[in-house]
Amino acid sequence: MSDLKLCQGPDCHTYHTQDRFKGTKPNKTYQTRRRSSFYYGGGNFCDMRCQNDWINKYIEQGLDHFGRLTEAKHLTKENAWTKDYDYNWRSETNQHSNWRSVNQITKEQRPLTEAQYNDTSYTLNER
Repeated sequence: MSDLKLCQGPDCHTYHTQDRFKGTKPNKTYQTRRRSSFYYGGGNFCDMRCQNDWINKYIEQGLDHFGRLTEAKHLTKENAWTKDYDYNWRSETNQHSNWRSVNQITKEQRPLTEAQYNDTSYTLNER
């Protein structure tokens, strides 16, 4: 049996829905949703309302803890490389790669292998 997770929304238990109303007849209460998986906020929230409740409550604390931007970031031709994939690619010979790295400023394209495309640490960025 899989472990059940609780929605992390701070007010999840206050929303009146049938699936939150639990317990035996005289002692029913609204409870935080419990599921094997959630689809919002990296699998931590049952719906957008609970995710937004958490953000509204903890965003300042998170920014203070992890650090706020103090200077503008700049996209330059050295750090503008992103991975791209041609979803409509068809080839009878399979000689062409449909994975590529694209420079968002110069529009230059360089082919990638599937392994390079799937490697989250692989990048052509120089900075």
